[in-house]
Amino acid sequence: MTDSNLPATPIPGEKSHEPGVERPQSAPDSAAKSAAAEGPVWERATLEKLAFAALDEQRAARRWRNFTRLAWLLFFVVVGWMLFSHSTPTTDPSAPHTAVVEIKGEIASGGDASAELVVAAMRGALEDKGSQALVLLINSPGGSPVQAGIINDEITRLKALHKKPVYVVVEESCASAAYYVAAAADKIYVDKASIVGSIGVLMDGFGFTGLMDKLGVERRLMTAGANKGFLDPFSPQTEAQRAYAQTMLNQIHQQFIDVVKKGRGARLKETPEMFSGLFWTGQQAVEMGLADELATLDQVARDVVKAEDIVDYTRRENVAERLAKRFGAALGEGAVHALKSAPGVR
Repeated sequence: MTDSNLPATPIPGEKSHEPGVERPQSAPDSAAKSAAAEGPVWERATLEKLAFAALDEQRAARRWRNFTRLAWLLFFVVVGWMLFSHSTPTTDPSAPHTAVVEIKGEIASGGDASAELVVAAMRGALEDKGSQALVLLINSPGGSPVQAGIINDEITRLKALHKKPVYVVVEESCASAAYYVAAAADKIYVDKASIVGSIGVLMDGFGFTGLMDKLGVERRLMTAGANKGFLDPFSPQTEAQRAYAQTMLNQIHQQFIDVVKKGRGARLKETPEMFSGLFWTGQQAVEMGLADELATLDQVARDVVKAEDIVDYTRRENVAERLAKRFGAALGEGAVHALKSAPGVR
């Protein structure tokens, strides 16, 4: 028998249709609603990322503008400081004193011992009313004969103009182009162990033609002019080119010899080796007439010039000037690149 009051037992797999009972949603309906809910969240996150990226870009551009302005300001401050600041002597320049200009290191354009800086320092020293004499304090192995010749000529001119003596005091070395400079001085003072001389001229380089042949490397050099590749290290040197270079060296060497003979005059005790490029100690140099006496800077100021106070007039390229030059070079290079990249400019 069947009891009509008992609830019907649901058949497995069959959905209930009784009133008041909520039917579970199907899987496709839930996925659709979830995607609809996630859609605005994804768009909002993307918009936030774009907004933050734009803000970061604006901050970076603002920082770069500020940095550029500060860099220009610093550049102009450095330039102004270099233009309006001058190194002042340690003592009153109007009082009697011995003026000193140092020539140290290689004598070359762009260096601390360039003709530009040395000549400017010598002019300032001899124009000062308090300077009784100028002492060139030399410690140099040599350098450019052109730079040395400029300094030598200016020493001769300034001595005649200001009627003040110019002396040289040698520290460790005064060789080659440095002695070219010293020859114009009224007297040369050295230490007994100083290195003096090397009255000669050289031109050096390398040749790699034999090595290239062994390695099987071919040099492809195209020139307009038979001697345009003269002294090219990867090309063989002809006898005519060698003879031409030797003629040049001989001419410059003779100029050097003439300057030494003119400056030292009858004090020279010439020997066959004097102009051969050899160098000697300070004691030997005094015996040969290449130098006058053994003395230090203090001794010359005290006993020769009779003015013990020493004022240094040496001009040096300081760190600020070097930074300014590099900064200016970088700006110039940037301007050139900008012009090249501009339309119509080649």
